[in-house]
Amino acid sequence: MGVAPAPADPAQEGDRTGPGRAHWLRVARETADDLATDASAREQAGKAPFDEVSRLREAGLLTLLVPAGFGGGGADWPTAYAVIREIAAADGAIGQLLGCHYFLSWSARFLTQPSSADRLERQSAAEQWCWGGGLARQESPLTLTGTGGGHVLDGRQSYVTGVLVADRLAVRAVRADTGEPLAVVVDPTRHGVGIDGDADTFGQRLAAGGSVEFDAVGVAADDVLGSLSADEDVLSPLTALVSPVGRLLSVQLRLGMAEGVLAEAREYSRAAHSAWQTAWPAGSPRDPHVLSVYGELTVLTRSASALADQALQAVHDGLARGEDLTFDDCAEISVLVALAEAAASRAAQESAARALDIVGTRSASSRLGFDRFWRNARTHTLYEPVTHRIREVGDYFLNGEHPPFVLPI
Repeated sequence: MGVAPAPADPAQEGDRTGPGRAHWLRVARETADDLATDASAREQAGKAPFDEVSRLREAGLLTLLVPAGFGGGGADWPTAYAVIREIAAADGAIGQLLGCHYFLSWSARFLTQPSSADRLERQSAAEQWCWGGGLARQESPLTLTGTGGGHVLDGRQSYVTGVLVADRLAVRAVRADTGEPLAVVVDPTRHGVGIDGDADTFGQRLAAGGSVEFDAVGVAADDVLGSLSADEDVLSPLTALVSPVGRLLSVQLRLGMAEGVLAEAREYSRAAHSAWQTAWPAGSPRDPHVLSVYGELTVLTRSASALADQALQAVHDGLARGEDLTFDDCAEISVLVALAEAAASRAAQESAARALDIVGTRSASSRLGFDRFWRNARTHTLYEPVTHRIREVGDYFLNGEHPPFVLPI
């Protein structure tokens, strides 16, 4: 396919400026407050999140990253990361759904020609698409076979996020003749596409994951976005940045989960102490054990947040450098994101687990829904483990080895 095209310069993307960061953070907080009111009941019901996607759509959050001149919100990635964190604090599964949507809907900017990316973004904004699927490598891969009039897509794969509610799927397929991995956009209503809600996970149940069967699905040439090859003769440094950009979404998701469970546990502790002040000395806001646990988890979460801020700044600077970015720059950015991933993973898992100890036996009540935080955090970290990232950090520190090009979604 040749060298992947460099993404369009954000400063030249037809009037990207939108309402501004303060506006979108306010919208995100309002949406998060709305989701929080029935988060436990919705999670227990476990229905496909069509209603939740409607809430995101009505708030304008689905088109947040689309240039304002194309009918979108005109926001940048730092704003999108902050929005994900707000939503995840209220509902981790919907935070994951929105983060996946941002990553996949934006992927055309990294992988295809600017004119094709513009076409997709305009249509996505006009029709308010929600994106699902994934570009990470899977076995066995989908196959894309060339025909006289385009391509045909075949195979079956499982995806963690979005496929049950998606208006468009972005998937990874390999060319049948050369084995080159390609990013492909598919309309899930096309003949030959079958979707099965068989994810059946114990957490992140509202992330709309499932399996998709592609049976001789026709794919137009314009819907093949570009190469996903890790070969440096094909991959440009700026295109390689798609990996840390996507992984930083996971960092914000985990931090949102950690902050969300701590905020809810704190409110419960204060309310319960007020109601049971004379009969509940243990577990109260003056209990030394409780104070120590809250202190430890606050240190853990804020330390992870500081690492995330460093990684975010590095990603933002890398995107701004554009074609001047080098593979050495990209490696440094990837390592910073990996450090943030490891810290955020620990913060999310420990906060979700130890919050149950703070609340005590009452946390076993399904009515309170504290268990969903642990189940959501554990499920996400199972699908996005940090073991490989930590090894990459060590290899970079000791041997100067660049982290491999791995897509997180």
